[in-house]
Amino acid sequence: MPARLGLSAAFRSLSIRTNQLPQKQSIAAAVQARTLITDSTTSSRLPPRVQVQQQQQRTQPFSSETTPPTNSNNGDLAGIEGQPPVDVTPENAAALSQLSEIAYGVKVADVALEGHKYGLPTLPLPSELHHKYRYSEVVNHATKLLMKDGKLSKAQRDMAMILNYLRSSPPPKLNPSRPLIPGHPPASHLPLNPVEYLTVAIDSVAPLIKMRGYKGLAGGGRSLEVPQPIPARQRRSTAFKWILDVVNKKPSKGSGRTMFAHRVAEEIVAVVEGRSSVWDKRMLIHKLGTANRANLNSPALQLKGKRVGI
Repeated sequence: MPARLGLSAAFRSLSIRTNQLPQKQSIAAAVQARTLITDSTTSSRLPPRVQVQQQQQRTQPFSSETTPPTNSNNGDLAGIEGQPPVDVTPENAAALSQLSEIAYGVKVADVALEGHKYGLPTLPLPSELHHKYRYSEVVNHATKLLMKDGKLSKAQRDMAMILNYLRSSPPPKLNPSRPLIPGHPPASHLPLNPVEYLTVAIDSVAPLIKMRGYKGLAGGGRSLEVPQPIPARQRRSTAFKWILDVVNKKPSKGSGRTMFAHRVAEEIVAVVEGRSSVWDKRMLIHKLGTANRANLNSPALQLKGKRVGI
């Protein structure tokens, strides 16, 4: 077994010589000596077949028919002395060329350079990738309505408990007399998606109109009640406020940080099953709108120049 170099010999071979080589000693002799040292340290680690091939390459002189081994840009390391033959794939060759370009400062900050693991995102970025809009629109809106005294983290914790309660609850029993919003999923699928569970409950009891009063237009100082349609965000705000009013009027079942969230979740389940009193408020608003729809064509309202359409 050949002797190995010690640490002192390794450091001495890696150190930078400040003195120039003597004139009588050529550069080729130094390279040959360094090659012999490298061969003596690495030949023991190579298979016997590779050692015999290297020995034949060193003893056989180069002729016009044989060409000396070269280190090409494609990464062919099979002809370098002291290295085993390596098969370089096109991917490795492309990576080596990119590294060489980066080393020379050609493409240091090229964002279009290939090699990204997941690829670059398409611009412009979608709105859901923004950290302020990472939640569902209904969940974010309901969380802001749950917030008290500016404590958003507490409201988010309550909303997480509400969604967890809806996810772990059994499928609701729907009431045919109080149908949900058209296009809702089956009752057995609602606990699988608590966000959709919450959305279906809020949109089902959300009123379609609101009553607006115009003072003095009904005669005798009375206000003229006129039905007016409202947008989706305002409809959801009204519906969730009704749910919170019913929850606050019910007696508490105990104390703890989970009591309020569980009461809200139970009321949402009651809304889907048709047992909540929120349905009565929605029905009352729609009845008032139907009774006062004739006020849309009131002469006093037209003379004042107020146009309200439904």
